[in-house]
Amino acid sequence: MTAPEAPTEMVRLEAGSFPMGSDAFYPEEGPVHERVVDAFELDVHPVTNAQYAAFVAETGYVTMAERPLDPSAFPGVDPAELVPGGLVFVPTRGTVDLRDWRQWWAWGAGASWARPFGAGSSIEGREDHPVVQVALEDAEAYAAWAGKRLPTEAELEYAAQGGMPGTTYAWGEELRPGGRLMANTWQGSFPWHNTGAEGWVGTSPVGTFPANGYGLFDCIGNVWEWTTDFYTERHAPAESAQQPLDLLATNGCDDNCRCGPTSRDEARAVASAEPGSTIPRRVLKGGSHLCAPEYCLRYRPAARSPQADDTATTHIGFRCAR
Repeated sequence: MTAPEAPTEMVRLEAGSFPMGSDAFYPEEGPVHERVVDAFELDVHPVTNAQYAAFVAETGYVTMAERPLDPSAFPGVDPAELVPGGLVFVPTRGTVDLRDWRQWWAWGAGASWARPFGAGSSIEGREDHPVVQVALEDAEAYAAWAGKRLPTEAELEYAAQGGMPGTTYAWGEELRPGGRLMANTWQGSFPWHNTGAEGWVGTSPVGTFPANGYGLFDCIGNVWEWTTDFYTERHAPAESAQQPLDLLATNGCDDNCRCGPTSRDEARAVASAEPGSTIPRRVLKGGSHLCAPEYCLRYRPAARSPQADDTATTHIGFRCAR
């Protein structure tokens, strides 16, 4: 039996094409287009707390959430208040306006991968849960240590479909086939009342819910997962000739993609940032235990969400590819 802290077993997915995206839910998921992926391997489940702990123990790596904050990045804020940490989900006391996410997210001083909810929390007894409070850089560091890499958006969507391309959910068209809950998503009324998914409020042990057609666990639900793709408001049907060149031109590129001091990827990074920010955003895939139909119906293969590269939260994790 593989030690629980060993890098995850992988499944090989053969090269193929599939319909990527959806026109039925959120605008950023469209347009539906045919996408080709090369053969690759993917972890059967997200990286766990035990696995990340082994990486930290061997390398001494310090995650972004654990590093001191730079006062110059927070002008006007008392330096004494700049305490390392991450974003922590805090249920509200009742129904609230779902347009304001700040009502259920709070800064968790001292929060990190080992203390997901702040200085007084722990991962004891949760060694087989997905690691959270990891920013993009932290996920990339683990992947490099394990001799792997992070997946692309197309790879995760292809994998999540489980060999059933075009269906709404990873397991077909029914949300609960035969009445069975298929993924760890919010049960109850978001963001205040959660009855638990198979008894789990928050993350659940990897493999708690059924594997998909490729034998992969938690491609949907449990935790959002980092990808390497910079976020765009809509899909670019291809990554080469059909990439909007006017967008690149606004970032220093000409029509022949000669970008001077910046590369095409750098231009994409700049374009991906939220207005008013210089931090690039990547695509997250898969939804999480906080996804609820009235707020975040994103526990589907086609679903996608933007996240700043430096962000660590209680509902974002990752898995590796190769």
